[in-house]
Amino acid sequence: PPQQQPQRQEALGSGFIVSADGTIVTNNHVVDGATSIKVTLDDGTELPAKLVGHDAKNDLAVLKIKADKPLPTVKWGDSSKLMTGDQVLAIGNPFGIGTTVTAGIVSARGRDLHSGPF
Repeated sequence: PPQQQPQRQEALGSGFIVSADGTIVTNNHVVDGATSIKVTLDDGTELPAKLVGHDAKNDLAVLKIKADKPLPTVKWGDSSKLMTGDQVLAIGNPFGIGTTVTAGIVSARGRDLHSGPF
């Protein structure tokens, strides 16, 4: 019988840099089962990444890249100051089409959502 070639699969997702030395947070479902991970920065630079931690229940993964210069990081806010009705933004890269920004409104606080996988 003919030998089957392994199928190449790709996943796309977004993440954010949390330390200038290259620590990145993304979704676990994007990197789950990956044999190699590549990160593309805003300037188009592509770098290999290593999975350093993950939490499947909360759908989070931590990656590490080696950059030749300090990287810009996200500014952390204080989620305890959010109120119902506050405007929020979600930044992503759906389907690899490029950076998108989606506006939303905080509809509630303190909910424990156990209705889905994430």
